[in-house]
Amino acid sequence: MKDTILSISGKPGLFKLVAQGRGMLIVESLEENPKRTTAGARDRVTSLNDVAMYTDGEDVALTEILQNIFNTLKGQPTDADKKTASKSDLESFMKMALPTYDRDRVHTSDMKKLAQWYNILVKNGYTEFVDKEEAQETPADAAE
Repeated sequence: MKDTILSISGKPGLFKLVAQGRGMLIVESLEENPKRTTAGARDRVTSLNDVAMYTDGEDVALTEILQNIFNTLKGQPTDADKKTASKSDLESFMKMALPTYDRDRVHTSDMKKLAQWYNILVKNGYTEFVDKEEAQETPADAAE
């Protein structure tokens, strides 16, 4: 993702970083009617580029999972709605998104949040979650 997309604890949805001020961030919500607001030093702000999910092996970056969902669903929003999806629907969604997810450490709330974030991003026109340069980088290139 070229834009810096953020999650702010205590505020629903996702936000796009617009600018940085002195001791605060200026962010814009990714809603139908975007609103600008600030996130101060006391807010817990997390970039989606820094989030990973537990698997049976090594953790997998959220951007890779979002790209996998996008490719599997051919760019369509998921039916796993945050409010109405049952636990079995969410588990089916996770098996499609990340088949090796850790069933003990990934909770239902995490699955709901993943589905919600994916739908928000797709509705806002995000189609590439993994940078092409990063995806093509081989382990030999990373060692240099």
